[in-house]
Amino acid sequence: MFKKLDKLIVKAFIGPFIATFFITLLVLVMQFFWLYIDDFVGKGLGTHVILEFILYQSAVLVPLALPLAILLSSLMTFGNLGESFELVAIKSAGISLMRFMRPLLFVSLLISGIAFLFSNYVIPVANLKSRTLLADIVYAKPAFDLKEGVFYDKISGFAIKIGKKEANDSVIRDVIVYEQGNMLQDNFIVAKSGIMRVTENKRFLEFNLKDGWRYQERGNIYESANTEFVRIGFKEYKKQFDLSNLGFTNRTADSVNKNNEKMFSMRQLDKAIDSLKRENSRVKEQTTKDMFNLLQFSSLLDTSWATLQPVDSIMDLKKVKSFDELLPDSAMVNVNQMAKSTAGSVRISSESLTQTLKDKDRNLRKHKIEWHRKIALSLACVVLFLIGAPLGSIIRKGGLGTPLIFAIVFFMLFYFSSTTGEKFAKENTLTPFTGMWMATFVLVPIGLFLNYKAMRDSQLFNKDFYTKIARFFKSLFRKAVN
Repeated sequence: MFKKLDKLIVKAFIGPFIATFFITLLVLVMQFFWLYIDDFVGKGLGTHVILEFILYQSAVLVPLALPLAILLSSLMTFGNLGESFELVAIKSAGISLMRFMRPLLFVSLLISGIAFLFSNYVIPVANLKSRTLLADIVYAKPAFDLKEGVFYDKISGFAIKIGKKEANDSVIRDVIVYEQGNMLQDNFIVAKSGIMRVTENKRFLEFNLKDGWRYQERGNIYESANTEFVRIGFKEYKKQFDLSNLGFTNRTADSVNKNNEKMFSMRQLDKAIDSLKRENSRVKEQTTKDMFNLLQFSSLLDTSWATLQPVDSIMDLKKVKSFDELLPDSAMVNVNQMAKSTAGSVRISSESLTQTLKDKDRNLRKHKIEWHRKIALSLACVVLFLIGAPLGSIIRKGGLGTPLIFAIVFFMLFYFSSTTGEKFAKENTLTPFTGMWMATFVLVPIGLFLNYKAMRDSQLFNKDFYTKIARFFKSLFRKAVN
C-alpha cells in the first residue's frame, strides 16, 4: 500500500535525483572533452557533429552517472529530513528507519533495472556510434587555414605560401604554390596577387592569380641533355585545389567496430564467450599436436608404441652413465647440432604459440568483463543507495555542501575499487567475476554497517559528537596541566 509517508519521501527524492543526475552527467561529459579537447580544436567540425557526439557520449556515461546521482540525492534527501527534524518526528511516531527507506529502496531497484536495460540495449549502439565518430574526428586533418608567411602543406601534393592577406581574407599577395607531386622535378607558381575563394560545395579551393610566372621542369633529371626548363608568364591564371580529403568530410561505417566486445548485448556476449571457449580449446589441442610434431622421433611412432617392450641388448644399459657413451665419436657432432637446432625450433615455436594462447585468453577475459560490467554497474545503484540513505540520516546535513563531500569520497572508493578490479581481471591476476564485483564486495559491508549505525541513531559522522569529544579531551588536558 502506497501511503502518504511513502509519497513524501519519494517526492523529496525525485527532485534532487533529477538535478544531480544531469549535473553528474554534464561533469562526466566535460571531463571526457577535457581529455580530447586537442583533437576537436581546429578540425572545422559542424555544430551538428559536436551535438551528435555529445548525445552518443552522454548515453555511454549514463550507467556511471546513475550510481553517483543516487548516492548524492539520497544523501541530500535524508540529510534535509534530518536537519529539519522530520526524521525525529517519524521515529517518534514508531516508524523505523528501514520502513521509511523502503519506498526509495524500491525506486533504486527500479532505476537499477532501467540501468541494466539501458546498458544491454542502448549502450552497445551508443558505444559503436561514439567510437566510430571519435576515430573520424581524431584522424581528421586540421581545417583549412592559410597564415601569412608560412608554408601550408595540408593539401595533398602542394605547399602554399602567402605573403599577405587583406582584411576580407579573399585578396592575397606574394603567392607561391609549390607542387610536390614529383620529387625529381621542381614545378611552382609565383604571383604578385590574386583572389582566393572556396566553392559553394566546399570541395575546391580556387586561386585567381594575377601577374606571375609558372616554372616547370620536364624530362628526366638523370639525363640533363633531355631536360627542359619552361617558364611561362601570365596576366591571369586560375588554379584549383581539391579539398575532399581535408577536414571532417567522410564518415567511417559503423561496421568497422562492430566486433568489439563493448558493442555487444548480453545475449551476443554469451554467444561470443561460448564460441571463444570452443576456439581456445581447439587451439590448445592443435598447439599440443604441433609441438609434438616438432620432435623428430614422433614420425617414427605407430599405434603400438606405448606397448612396446624393451628388446634384449648386448650392452648392459645399467652400466651406461650418460647418453654420450652410446654414440660414436663420428656421430657426436652431428647429433649435438641436430639437438641444438631442434631445441631452438621448439623454443621459437613455443614462444609464438604461447603468445597466441595469451592473446586468445585475454580476448575471452575482455568479453567476460563486459558481461559482468552490465550487471555490476546496474546493481551499483542499489549498493550506493544503501550507503547514501543511512549516511544522510546520520550526518543530518542538507543542501549540497556536506553531502557532496561524502558522496565524492564514497564514489571515488567505488570508482577506484571497480577500476582496480577491472585492471586485475584484464591482467589475469583476478578472475573476471572477482575483479568486476570487487567494488560491490567492498561497499556492501560498509552499507550494512551504516544501516546498523543509522537504526541506532549513531553519531558516527555527527560534527557535534566529535566536538564534544574534543572538549572532553581539552578539559582533561587542562586538569593535567593545572
